[in-house]
Amino acid sequence: MKFSTAAIILAASQASEAFTFVPSNTRASSSLNAVEAPTRFDTMKAKWKGYVPKIDTSDASFGYDAFETAVAEVDYSFNRNDVVKGTIVQFDNGGAVVDIGAKSSAFLPLQEAGLTAYGKEINEVVDIDADVEVMIISEEDENGQLLVSIKRIEYAAAWEKVQALNAEDALFEAEVVAVNRGGAIVLIEGLRAFLPGSHLTGTIASEEIIGDKLPLKFLEVNSENNKLVVSNRRAIVETQMNDLSRGDVVDGMIKALKPYGAFVEVGGMSGLLHISQISYDRIDNLEKVFQPGDKVKCMIIDHDKLNGRIALSTKTLEPEPGDMLKDSDRVFEMAEETAAKYHERMEADRKAREEAAKDIVLGLGDVVDTLTDEGEEKSGDDLDSILS
Repeated sequence: MKFSTAAIILAASQASEAFTFVPSNTRASSSLNAVEAPTRFDTMKAKWKGYVPKIDTSDASFGYDAFETAVAEVDYSFNRNDVVKGTIVQFDNGGAVVDIGAKSSAFLPLQEAGLTAYGKEINEVVDIDADVEVMIISEEDENGQLLVSIKRIEYAAAWEKVQALNAEDALFEAEVVAVNRGGAIVLIEGLRAFLPGSHLTGTIASEEIIGDKLPLKFLEVNSENNKLVVSNRRAIVETQMNDLSRGDVVDGMIKALKPYGAFVEVGGMSGLLHISQISYDRIDNLEKVFQPGDKVKCMIIDHDKLNGRIALSTKTLEPEPGDMLKDSDRVFEMAEETAAKYHERMEADRKAREEAAKDIVLGLGDVVDTLTDEGEEKSGDDLDSILS
């Protein structure tokens, strides 16, 4: 069957009119005025959004345009090194997201989360919803995000505390966290300080002291070069050495044996018990007398408070010469009693030396007087001969 072109055009026109959208509230008189067909979005909106009341906003004092203008006028400018307050809102990418009131949240990397963050997870260093102070350490990236740091704030505060301790020449304790060939590393207010091996007293720099807390004093504090050097020996010397005197009997422990004597730990200090001061009898093999770890009693016979060194003796505690080789336990049991007798003997010797010295001085005085008298007599004779 063949259709003419005019018939096809007429059929299309009638179909178009049949699907023309006319609002339900349009009067019949205006039904001839066709409107645009609804979009898919309009259809879904009418179906699912429900009734939307019309609100008259003509009298409102603040509109959407004003709101956009206000947001645009808010100053979000942050400068590098500014310290601002923020809140930890979530953990992400090994760090934390911090709300600091900027257009975008700031990011806190793990390595900047604190002085003690090394080797930890981010949730071990900061808590969600925690209020923190952070330092801006970067410019905004393409997303408007800033990098922030807690570590740098703590770093500055730690140096202030360290400098205050140094100004007071204070005694403090710090934990050993590592050892190396030159000495040990300790943490002071979160800062790493070097403890030279030569300034360790009563021990050596080995892994055995990691975790120990040692009394310390500063040797060098230089914030510009980030240099901290401390001394355990100086702390010991200025505390315990002040309470020690020559002649005191002290308890100690043999730490090491050398051909020339034994090193004895006394109250955290290292003292030398020379082989000649062990006994009045000759010692051929020191290992037959002592072993490392043996507990001993010694008398202090000399000390160097400046360098923290003390010289010790067990010979002065022998009730009878040679007792250290025959019965060292008896020597230590009677140490205080023998030391008291030793002091009495030393005091008697001192007085005897003073008396002897006084006699010598008096004797010299008599000689001087005799010489003077003879000189005066001779001078008188000479004068008489001259006058005559």
